[in-house]
Amino acid sequence: MHDFKPNYLTMKDQPAKINSLKHVLFGSLIGTTIEFFDFYIYANAAVLVFPQLFFPGADSTNSTLESLATFSIAFLSRPIGSAVFGHYGDKVGRKVTLVVALLTMGISTVSIGFLPTYASIGILAPILLMLCRFGQGVGLGGEWGGAVLLAIENAPPNKRAWYGMFPQLGAPIGLLLSGGTFLLLTDNMSAEDFMDYGWRIPFIASSLLVIVGFYIRLKITETPAFENSKQEQKEVKVPFFTLLKSYKNQLIFGTFAAITTFLVFYLMTVFTLSWATSDLGFTKRDALLIQLFSVLFFAFFIPISAVVADKIGRRKMLIAATTAIAIFGFFFSYFLNSGSTVLVTAFICIGMALMGFTYGPLGTFLSELFPTTVRYSGASLTFNMAGILGAAFAPMIAIWLATHYSLTYVGFYLTIAACVSLISLLVISKKEHKF
Repeated sequence: MHDFKPNYLTMKDQPAKINSLKHVLFGSLIGTTIEFFDFYIYANAAVLVFPQLFFPGADSTNSTLESLATFSIAFLSRPIGSAVFGHYGDKVGRKVTLVVALLTMGISTVSIGFLPTYASIGILAPILLMLCRFGQGVGLGGEWGGAVLLAIENAPPNKRAWYGMFPQLGAPIGLLLSGGTFLLLTDNMSAEDFMDYGWRIPFIASSLLVIVGFYIRLKITETPAFENSKQEQKEVKVPFFTLLKSYKNQLIFGTFAAITTFLVFYLMTVFTLSWATSDLGFTKRDALLIQLFSVLFFAFFIPISAVVADKIGRRKMLIAATTAIAIFGFFFSYFLNSGSTVLVTAFICIGMALMGFTYGPLGTFLSELFPTTVRYSGASLTFNMAGILGAAFAPMIAIWLATHYSLTYVGFYLTIAACVSLISLLVISKKEHKF
């Protein structure tokens, strides 16, 4: 007789479960769609609702500026989310971190739907609103980087930009859902009912989207790049400190390279929505319709830019898009001061198309600046620090420039930012790290 020796496989020897293409792409897309839906319903409410309900005052411009100040809080808190979630994403894994980030954003958003207004509890109302907005920023700060890595760390080398554009598509889809929801409510409710309780519906209803996203995220396994890094014991103790020590140039120039992406987007959405309804004479409904139409251009050019970026390189694609944005800034006043609905609409659509060109390959570009061990932290921090510089105060600065000077200076603001991004893209390291 032969001795029988069972062949037990250790956990390390067992083949890892591989994420299907469907789970990877849908898992990265659904999360960012939910996160950006939550983020943008606040942006719409900050222009259309919050000035009257949370910041009442005799001067409507000051009320709007105070409301937009709370909008900027999320951008200030996003790097905190990047640092915290990035740390655990690089140490523990992408999956768990993505689930917690999604819940952080979702709970903060739903809570806004239940907040009492200034008329009920006075100054405590805007304070609670700011606290919830802070939570939104922390959640999104951790969500974006993980969603991008979920996509590109499962991608073949020649299709990283294509895979990486799926979480980017969450932005226009989230904007379409949020703007469409507000449009549907304003069309089917009286102004009094909408201001009384209708505005709360999108915030509360986002809980349903969060449940769907939570379920999908739980079914996804870790990315191959993270598992390989863990098996090779390449883990670093504190990713944030490693970034500051060894990857300062990538952090600095990556941040400045991305600021134009944020600026052009929030000028085309929050600023134009506010300016069109206050100074150009558009109704809220017409302004929302124009914005929703322009988002289609944003969504359409994201995959186109990804295809081009995989052929010519992410950096070259961003240089071309940023150059076009710099030129676009000189036409700001011409279009918006034209008095023509067609020209105003065309202007916003062109701006959103340029946004698609620069936004599509951005996640892949920023991720390729860092090795696997610090990639979650590095990509998230550069993206969200760019959000502070490019978007946190952009609507307020633009309104101030347009009010005190003219729309021409808003265009100069965009062109100068684009020049800063161009310089950063030209001097940044071209080295791509192993996936």
